[in-house]
Amino acid sequence: MLIPKPRGAFSEALFAGMRSWPGEEPTAPGVRPDNAEDAAIALWTLYELHYRGFDDADDSLEWHPTLLGVRRELEEDFEQRLRSRFPGYRAEGDFAEAFFDYVSAHEGPSLAVYVQRDATEEQVLDLLRLRSVYHLKESDPTTWVVPRLPTGPKAALMELQYDEYGVGDPNRLHAHLFARGLEACGLRSEYGAYVDEVPLEILEQNNAMSLMGLHRRLRSAALGHLAAFETTSSVPSRRLTQGLERLGLADEIVAYYAEHVEADAVHEQTAVRTILGALLELEPGLTDDAWFGTFTCLDLEDRVAHRLLGQWGAAA
Repeated sequence: MLIPKPRGAFSEALFAGMRSWPGEEPTAPGVRPDNAEDAAIALWTLYELHYRGFDDADDSLEWHPTLLGVRRELEEDFEQRLRSRFPGYRAEGDFAEAFFDYVSAHEGPSLAVYVQRDATEEQVLDLLRLRSVYHLKESDPTTWVVPRLPTGPKAALMELQYDEYGVGDPNRLHAHLFARGLEACGLRSEYGAYVDEVPLEILEQNNAMSLMGLHRRLRSAALGHLAAFETTSSVPSRRLTQGLERLGLADEIVAYYAEHVEADAVHEQTAVRTILGALLELEPGLTDDAWFGTFTCLDLEDRVAHRLLGQWGAAA
């Protein structure tokens, strides 16, 4: 994967400096981001140095102090924006029951319902391209959290992740299943292939997962995000499966979503009760951040849905 296209003067200067290393020392851009997309693509690119990196950027940039400083400033602005959207939440009684009630009470537009009933093949292929930015590294942001957990939640998270990573079979690894689905639909399956096409809302979704996963202090936010993701995945996956079948899309991409119908129905209980709930019993001071991560997952998905449904001329 190559460094993506800049979306403003800030990311343009940052990416030029990354490409020049080690011949020239990268410096912090001397300008502020032009807009939210300029900042978001810069942050996404800096995060990707911790995943697979770039063919046109030296691997040593992952821990370059100048880039870490730039990333910190971008992260602080991004986290502040995410937290400003969170209205706060406190619940009494059993955490798991409160969690499921909170998620079920959330109302937002549904891309899955639209795909199930009305979407065209062109719109679904557009959705797959945008989703590929996450699904081709599915679960990787959560893996950063594993060494930061006490014994019980750590073991439970590893059980869930083992399933996400194909229970030892590379052909069952969820990211690989999605890649096969893309190829069968005539789309590119290379990691990051469509990042230059994605809107701000998709970049924010991906950046939020990396932010929470890479910072130990946000470990419960990462697990709140995971729990919300798993809790809201099974039923939408069934609807997406039905929509893909309605359109006659390739069996491989149908199989990807069908896999998540049953898997995520199990994962939601594990994520809420055995991972996040167990962590909060041991470290109750992390509860507020757990709700922050939960809300952020739901809110960012709403923003993606509003963006795409509006783009497609569908009622949100």
